[in-house]
Parts: sequence; structure tokens; C-alpha cells
Amino acid sequence: MLVRTLRAVVVLLVFGLVGACAAEPPPPPPAASTVAPAPQVDFAGLEARFDARLGVYAIDTGTGREIAHRADERFNYASAIKSLLAGAVLRRNVDLDKVVTYTDADIQPNSPVTKDRRSVTVREAAEAALLQSDNTAANLLFAEVGGPAGLAAVLREIGDTTTHPDRLEVELNSAIPGDVRDTSTPRAMAGSLRAFLLGDALPADKRDLLVGIMRRNKTGTELIRAGVPSEWPVADKTGTGDYGTRNDIGVIWPPGRAPIVLALMSSRTAADASYDNKLLAEATSRVVEALR
Repeated sequence: MLVRTLRAVVVLLVFGLVGACAAEPPPPPPAASTVAPAPQVDFAGLEARFDARLGVYAIDTGTGREIAHRADERFNYASAIKSLLAGAVLRRNVDLDKVVTYTDADIQPNSPVTKDRRSVTVREAAEAALLQSDNTAANLLFAEVGGPAGLAAVLREIGDTTTHPDRLEVELNSAIPGDVRDTSTPRAMAGSLRAFLLGDALPADKRDLLVGIMRRNKTGTELIRAGVPSEWPVADKTGTGDYGTRNDIGVIWPPGRAPIVLALMSSRTAADASYDNKLLAEATSRVVEALR
């Protein structure tokens, strides 16, 4: 009888515990994000006014606020890729004082630095590609990292599986609609640039070197730089291709604040379409105002 009674007590205790567990209130929901949403920006109006497709991705690295418009659509990256290419060269620890030689057959259009020479150091090639968008210099850098496939491998190492390097200069600028070759998205380009210029993709000395060169860029005065106050430092790289392709990706340093990373990519529908720099300058102004 005693055994039977004890069994009954045990059963009651077990069911009581189960019931107590079942009756426990659910855990509280996670705390709401403290990142304030960025204001909406009318980029569609800019697209209509300039008759162009515009991709925008910006992030305030201090607050985490983001602005995005077609941020995950593909655009031809054109010469904007040279910034990531230079980052890849630095990440691969290529000797910057190494002298590379080339022949007449290697000279590409728009090669203001390399066209009258037949050898440069890797450092000179990087500066020529970044500051004057020298296409022959870019191809010399491609060779140092193993071509487009080598660049893709470096980008994968830093988490970019979106950017799609395929060809060298100048073929990479064809920008044929629907062609995935030599394309990326504003979000991916901004992410990779952030990794190289602000993150840990490079050691501090090489990161500072890349930032220092890109702050002296000579091709972007009418793009991102035109959309911010003149005293704000900007490190950027532009790009131009067929179908009215016009890009600029960069880092902006507002005084007393964390940097803003911005990628602007644009195109038009006709293969021989021109571009309008004011589209990217105005887009930059709207981004900066929205993130104030």
C-alpha cells in the first residue's frame, strides 16, 4: 500500500512539474534595435529626371543607418573595380617596389601614365590606376593577383561573393544589359571597399596607404566630391562604361563623425548613351542630407 501511495505521489509531482514548466511565461522579445531608420530619399525622381537607372547604397558607419535604392541590382562596375583591385594587390603582399615591364601590345586606351613608358613599379601602377584610371596600369595589377579569377578569390576571402570579375581592361566596360560579367551591386561594392579602407582586410599600414592614394583621386571631382562640402575628405574611385555607365564608390569623412561609405552605380538603355555627372553628385547630396 505504501509503495502504491509513493508511486501516486511521484506521478503527481512529475505532472505538477511539467505543468509548471508549461505554464512558465515565454521569454521576453529581444530588445528593439537602437539604430534609427534612415529617412526615405526620392531616388526614383532623380532617375526620371536624368533618364537613367541608379543604384545607391550608403551606410553611416557610426550609427549603422543605411540608405538603399536598387542596392542589390547588378550594374557594370567599370573602372570602379580598380579600387578593389588595388586592395587585392596589397592583401596579396605584392612587393610595391617590384618593376613590371610591358610592350606596345599591352597599351590600352586611356593610359596617360603608362603609354609612354615600358616599365613601372607596382606602386606606380597602383597610383596610375587609382588616380588617373590608367587602364594599362590596371591590367598590370590584374597580372599581379592572378587575373580576374585571382581578384575574385581575394574578394571571396573578405566576404564578397557577389562581385563578378571576368575580363581585363578595356573589355570589362561593355556593360551589356543582362550580362553578369564584370558586374556587382552597390551593396557589395560598398562592403568590399569598406573592408579595404576601414576594416581589417588590410593591415593598418597598407590600409593607410590605400586611403592616402584614393584621397588624391583626380577623376571624381564632379561626382561624390561634388555632393559634399569641399572640406570633407573623400577617398573614391570612378568608373565609366558603355550604356551610359557612370559609377563612383568611396568613403566620406564628415568632420567629427564616423565615415560614410557610399556606392553609386548608374546606366542608361542605349549602348552609345552618354552619362551626366550631375546625377551622381545630386544623389550624393541627398544621401548626405538624409544621414545628417
